[in-house]
Amino acid sequence: MSDLGRYGEQLAQAYLEEHGLRVVETNYRFHHGEIDIIAEEGDILVFCEVKTRRDAAFGAPEAALTQLKVRHIHRVAEAYLAKRAIRDRQCRFDVIGIFLVNGVARVNHLRNAFW
Repeated sequence: MSDLGRYGEQLAQAYLEEHGLRVVETNYRFHHGEIDIIAEEGDILVFCEVKTRRDAAFGAPEAALTQLKVRHIHRVAEAYLAKRAIRDRQCRFDVIGIFLVNGVARVNHLRNAFW
């Protein structure tokens, strides 16, 4: 992972905690997939993908999420739930886009970004 990616994930984690979510795990890996942040918001388990950019040449950071990546995130989330025997718990998938300009971060938190 790049330094930019790590920094973006740190900013996203701090953002989530500042907004009342409790981070339970970061960089959860299963086979070739990963979920950047797993958090709880009340009774809801939140699987969060973080995308960070320094410029807008390729569009908004959160627009970089492909259908293939969404499928990978779903598989990893299913593995996480199965491994921990979590059943009957409401889950959601969020995306946090972070745009860094001259050291200033703009955070865009998309709740329920995909199913």
